[in-house]
Amino acid sequence: MDTGRDAHLQEVALLGELTRLLLDTSGEGAEEVHRSVIAAAGGLGVRANLVVVPDGATVTVASHDELSTISVRGFPEVFRMDQVIALKPLLAEISEGRVGAAEARRRLSAITAARPPYPWWLRLLGIVLFALGFAPLMQSTWYEVGTTAVLGTVTATLAVLSERVGRLAPVLPLLAATVVSLITLEAFARTHAHGGPVLLMLPALFFFVPGDYLSAATAELAAGFLTTGAIRLVYAVFLLVQLYLGIVLGLVITGRSRHDLFDVAAASDLPRWALFLAWIVFTVGTVLAFAIPLRLLGRLLLLVYLTVGVQTAATKLIGEVGGTFAAAVALGVAATWLGRRRSQPPRIVLLLPGFFTLTVGSLGLRGLTALAGGYPIQGFHDLTKMITIVTAIATGLLVGSVLAPRPGAAPGA
Repeated sequence: MDTGRDAHLQEVALLGELTRLLLDTSGEGAEEVHRSVIAAAGGLGVRANLVVVPDGATVTVASHDELSTISVRGFPEVFRMDQVIALKPLLAEISEGRVGAAEARRRLSAITAARPPYPWWLRLLGIVLFALGFAPLMQSTWYEVGTTAVLGTVTATLAVLSERVGRLAPVLPLLAATVVSLITLEAFARTHAHGGPVLLMLPALFFFVPGDYLSAATAELAAGFLTTGAIRLVYAVFLLVQLYLGIVLGLVITGRSRHDLFDVAAASDLPRWALFLAWIVFTVGTVLAFAIPLRLLGRLLLLVYLTVGVQTAATKLIGEVGGTFAAAVALGVAATWLGRRRSQPPRIVLLLPGFFTLTVGSLGLRGLTALAGGYPIQGFHDLTKMITIVTAIATGLLVGSVLAPRPGAAPGA
């Protein structure tokens, strides 16, 4: 029996399966995939090399006088954070050489085969709460909240349905935007009294807005992963265009004028306590929608309020872009410092709710719809602002990760 070759094949299989899972959850980009696989290979005592793109990787493994190269495919998403959390301790054990390839494969298979922690109806509720938490950010009115409750239920139903009917997934943003546009224009935006139609639509569509892809693409470009960053950036723009096209199709089907896509907010009538509680609603929704264990709710909520607090205070002092950058740095420092602790979830999980509060992608969608509505100055203003804020967020998170102290290290170590 060729034990050396058998061991080599086990190691190749493990690193391939690990790469696939990391690709599927690569919300932080290619650099994290590359670093994790190389660290795992080092713990196994083998040499490995990766060439990573957003939806695939080529993995070369050298061990036991054998050399193998495999191709791995995966579709980047951030919907199963329970798997990311479960993977962290296993990855640490592999990287430290405390578990062999065969046992690591068995445990990795259990993680990938595990069912989501919440049933479909709780995930549906989570997406609705996720939208409701953002409603006051678009327009601070009870009408916006009520409209979002209806539209959010529609988009949540489509999102859950697409998981059961796989053919819907590639066109889900387009389908959701078209349905939301039709309902909004026909039922909720018949007059100008309640603000612009796009402002009524956005909270329900925010679940599909690719802010995470835009930010990850910017970070990859900054880190030198040029091909990966460019591809992810193109994909993010493609998702935005699907949402934009769906909104425009709603105009075409209803026969409304393109000038109806005005972008003016209604007068606020929500009390301050409602705005404060909205972030709790949003964080609970994030936990349910992205399969995060409920035990982490308190920590994530503190990070959300940290991000919002820093952004609000800094914006008053140095403007919106500076405030966003400062909030991203604060979030990056906190999430990186906590994420390095063995008892804490991975950095991406800690970042996720706070990152969404910075509301990246909606600016791009508002810019496209403003252009379609015949408002070129506002449209280009929003698109330029999106590019600036995406860069500020990605750079801020990167700076935060550099500034974060190691657990147990002296300040400045």
